Amino acid sequence: MKIVITELNWPIGMEMLRDKGWEVVYEPGLWNDRSRLREQLRTADAIIVRNQTQVDAELLDWEHRLKAIGRLGVGLDNLDLQAAAKKNIPVVFGKNANATSVAEYVISGIFAHGRLLNEAAASVRTGEWNRKRFTGFEVAGKTLGLIGIGEIGHRVAARARALGMKVCGYDPYVSPFDFPVAETGIELTSYARVVAESDFISLHVPLTAQTRNLMNRDAFGKMKPNAVLINSARGGIVNEADLNEALETGRIAGAVLDVLEQEPPAAEHPLFRRAECLITPHIAGLTEESQVRTASMVSAEIINELEGRVSLCRVRARN
Repeated sequence: MKIVITELNWPIGMEMLRDKGWEVVYEPGLWNDRSRLREQLRTADAIIVRNQTQVDAELLDWEHRLKAIGRLGVGLDNLDLQAAAKKNIPVVFGKNANATSVAEYVISGIFAHGRLLNEAAASVRTGEWNRKRFTGFEVAGKTLGLIGIGEIGHRVAARARALGMKVCGYDPYVSPFDFPVAETGIELTSYARVVAESDFISLHVPLTAQTRNLMNRDAFGKMKPNAVLINSARGGIVNEADLNEALETGRIAGAVLDVLEQEPPAAEHPLFRRAECLITPHIAGLTEESQVRTASMVSAEIINELEGRVSLCRVRARN
């Protein structure tokens, strides 16, 4: 068997594949060389990708012998699931493997706006001792609004409630008796209420035609002026031009963005000028622990598929 890995992967995953006696082609930059990628797929039994490799209908129509596709993560917007289904190629993903890491990132983003530790430390190094300037605020008693209440949203809520926060959420696929609501204590409510009543809004939805530009000028106009938006889901869910306008005019207080519509962004991206907008390089799910779990899980499920066993992490294409 030949496995082609086109993006960053942790060694444990490749070791598992090589222990089977299989050939592993690991080229972390292969996603950016379409012609070479096609050539590698001619003789590949499986491909393992992250979010940069576009596994679309055009690629899957190319000459190949793929029997499985692995996704190192949970986002699926770079994969054409319908095209894969038509070719009878199963897709497996790192189901919930990075959920804890993303949840902790969201809590870190909340604290980053409540207590300006990095800025305060930098100020002290310059000789200042400005206690008034770095007076923060407590998160206890504040309202966290979740848009999307899946596994990650559930873990965010559990941590936020432990900090004394109120948690409300909107998700059209979650009922009042599902676990995140019944056991975690999330108040299930409308999208409009989440937007209007939350001090922090955290996004946990996939990028689809329905969620693209979900957070736009209209939404920002209904948020509290002290509210902070956190996006660790996907670029494109937030209209970045509208967000820039909302921050520039003081309509909302801040944002934490781990994902952008274009990654990496252009050097002149207007949000870089906003001190109240913290931008990180798509690292919410990128911890040592989560990547060991993700790499080992996806490799194990690719092995299952190639050896004729149906993976529990197989993605089902929707019509």
